[in-house]
Amino acid sequence: MRMNQKKYLKLLKNSNKKDGKGRICSNIRIPTKWLSFRRKMMPIVQAIGEKNLTLLELVPRRGVSLEVGEKVYIGEDKRDKIYYILGRLHREKLTESAKQQLWEFIEKTVGENEKRFIEFYNKSEAINKRIHQIELLPGMGKKHMQEIIKERGKKKFEDFDEMRNRIPNLPDPEKAIEKRIIQELTIMERFNLFIK
Repeated sequence: MRMNQKKYLKLLKNSNKKDGKGRICSNIRIPTKWLSFRRKMMPIVQAIGEKNLTLLELVPRRGVSLEVGEKVYIGEDKRDKIYYILGRLHREKLTESAKQQLWEFIEKTVGENEKRFIEFYNKSEAINKRIHQIELLPGMGKKHMQEIIKERGKKKFEDFDEMRNRIPNLPDPEKAIEKRIIQELTIMERFNLFIK
């Protein structure tokens, strides 16, 4: 038996009954196809938060077109281009074009927020007795970690160039952070350093 959405909602409204404790109980199951009907009718935008680097699914307002890489406001105040936030985007649902754009965004973000990521090198600490946060960065092992800790003990790092000059044979510290952020966004990691 097929029923349109309006008839179904009317039937659902009329079928709600209160049990002995005052709770509303429904005796009609919601078909799973109808739960997802709204998603199929609306365009979905895949986005990443600037501050916490969280992958999100957004629904734009009707008639609004968004450009790739465009910044949009999603805070609590009035949103001009975004209707609402569907929620977090699961890493498996990330499209290939979104993955390519992600690399460009992460490179740009790390470059623009150099002080924030230099602070990671200046303040990183041991996770447990066996592993340090710096060791989780691609290309950084115990030797590099010990050199970074020794040099930051003398004087805190100011920027990535200074790190490269003070520590010989150090893999590019900027690229190491970029790769780690991409790993945390696309692969399930045991410890997250940058993604919240």
